[in-house]
Amino acid sequence: MKSEVQKIVPSLWFDTQCEEAMNFYVSAFSGISGGKTHSGIISIYRYEEGMETPGIDEMIGKVLTGIFELEGYRFIALDGGPIFKINPSVSFTVNFNPSVNRNARKNLDELWSKLSSGGEVMMELQKYPYSDRYGWVQDKYGLSWQLFLAKPEDDPRPFITPTLMFTEAVAGKAEEATDFYLSVFRNSERGMLERYPEGMDPDREGTVMYSDFRLEDQWFAAMDSARMHGFSFNEAISFTVNCTDQNEIDKLWQKLSSLPEAEQCGWLKDKYGVAWQIVPEKLGELLSDPDKEKVHRVLNSLLRMKKIDIKELEEAYVES
Repeated sequence: MKSEVQKIVPSLWFDTQCEEAMNFYVSAFSGISGGKTHSGIISIYRYEEGMETPGIDEMIGKVLTGIFELEGYRFIALDGGPIFKINPSVSFTVNFNPSVNRNARKNLDELWSKLSSGGEVMMELQKYPYSDRYGWVQDKYGLSWQLFLAKPEDDPRPFITPTLMFTEAVAGKAEEATDFYLSVFRNSERGMLERYPEGMDPDREGTVMYSDFRLEDQWFAAMDSARMHGFSFNEAISFTVNCTDQNEIDKLWQKLSSLPEAEQCGWLKDKYGVAWQIVPEKLGELLSDPDKEKVHRVLNSLLRMKKIDIKELEEAYVES
């Protein structure tokens, strides 16, 4: 049975343009999915005085954590400075299906116009063997989108699907990585799997041209690309996993974390370079308390952690 809660939420790292970007995406996506879904900003929590955050003076008023939805699909976003930069190793496929959206082609073209304005076209919007209307674009904030016009007879897929491209040192490891993720997360299964045929150099025969798969009842996709792109996975796009208790945090941390020096504030990197945030569901509740002193104590405690300890956060919250 599909969970009503999005357990795994993509997190986007911006320099200082987070609020501007969130407003842009909400405006661009509102009402285009063909369903009774919502686009909007859910909450914004800002940097404030009293937080033990490096460089806080320059960031006061910027977005520490923002949550927004695009046609029912949830994202987290933040202003983190120029340390990490979004690149196309993670893109988001937007699936326009005429069977559920009678204006699918028109809505696709309208979204393309908005996302490509000031951005960079990676694959032209046109007809391809796999779609009558497809294009890949990197928008003006650096985020990449693949717009796809499905066939009415295609298997149903969600409107937005995170898509991982395995490049550089991990090119050719998409199948291995997705098998690993399927073993780590519950309610998981592979969907389609298409391999590169012979003669598609530099991509090796048998590696993944495209595959989609479910983790925690949510769809993801993956592909290999052996071309020299000059980018790979980094912390600018991570995946936040909302855990029910400390036991779940501990298990996921043990299975996923592969680079000790990348561990900080619940963040980790796996052996393929993908970044994850392993956090308790209760964290949002603690950080939304109207008592700013409590919130600052929780946040400052969090900033000193690697793996999150729920008990320590709760003790900081009630500290007198």
